[in-house]
Amino acid sequence: MLAAYFDCPGGPENLYVKEVMKPHPGEGEVLVKVSASALNRADLLQRRGKYPPPKGASDILGLEAAGSVAGLGPGCKGRWKTGDAVMDLLSGGGQAEYVAVPEGYLMPVPDGMTFLQAAAIPEAWLTAFQLLHFVGKIQKGERVLIHAGASGVGMAAIQLVRLAEAIPIVTAGTQEKLKATANAGAAAGFNYKNEDFSEKVLAFTQGSGVDIILDCVGGSYWEKNLNCLSTDGRWIIYGLLSGGEVRGDLLARLLSKRASIHTSLLRSRDKEAEQLVKAFTETVLPYFSGGASPQLQPLVDSVYPLHEIAAAHRIMEENKNIGKIVIEMPA
Repeated sequence: MLAAYFDCPGGPENLYVKEVMKPHPGEGEVLVKVSASALNRADLLQRRGKYPPPKGASDILGLEAAGSVAGLGPGCKGRWKTGDAVMDLLSGGGQAEYVAVPEGYLMPVPDGMTFLQAAAIPEAWLTAFQLLHFVGKIQKGERVLIHAGASGVGMAAIQLVRLAEAIPIVTAGTQEKLKATANAGAAAGFNYKNEDFSEKVLAFTQGSGVDIILDCVGGSYWEKNLNCLSTDGRWIIYGLLSGGEVRGDLLARLLSKRASIHTSLLRSRDKEAEQLVKAFTETVLPYFSGGASPQLQPLVDSVYPLHEIAAAHRIMEENKNIGKIVIEMPA
């Protein structure tokens, strides 16, 4: 089968399409013929040699995929049959023509949705769902600050915050991205490049600040984050785009607000992944169906064929995408 590959860490130019062995589903695994995958920041980090796959996982890029069931390994419990349209969360291997997936990681493709749309759901939406509900324990009426609001996770988080009857506030780097977040349901949005988002957030919340911050930026935002975090607020860090170094009296500032820091990485949560997938399937997935006006919708920025994987990486690396970049497999 064909798969996205690189022989040594480096830039997008190191990526190419390689013929590799087709996987065989093991105990409790389902073989999926992949129609589409999607790009995540973790793929860029892995390509640079900074985010290796977990032990035992495929070294092929791709943390999510959508396609059809092509085979069942021994010990499967009978939920899936050949030909079923599925989407799946992965620890690796999604940007290939086939992938073997633990059956508990599979979800049905929502009614009326294409594989290209479905591929944009698993990683971003499960990440946002986990951060808001499993980690942040979001409550009705709370205010949530979402950094990188126009990213895949950001656009998912906006909609999930609305679904929880809470208030999403975002940061983004262009007016075009802020407009997209407003269309997705953001109550307010601020351009971090030319505005002090902490001051704007405090003004918007009439001085009370936000209850939850979803932060994929890290070090450079710590002071502004604490400025606009409410008393007893939860600051959830799930990425370090600006690095992890902090200079200043972070602990005293944190203590003065009785605030808490949580950290989370979805890829390293194998033991909890099935529980997360099950909860998402039962409580969120139905909102993607609903005829002409579903309450939740994945946002696809662009679609690239597998052989243009390097171009897709460049677009994400330059922060040009609004929503998800999808990789289409050969027919």
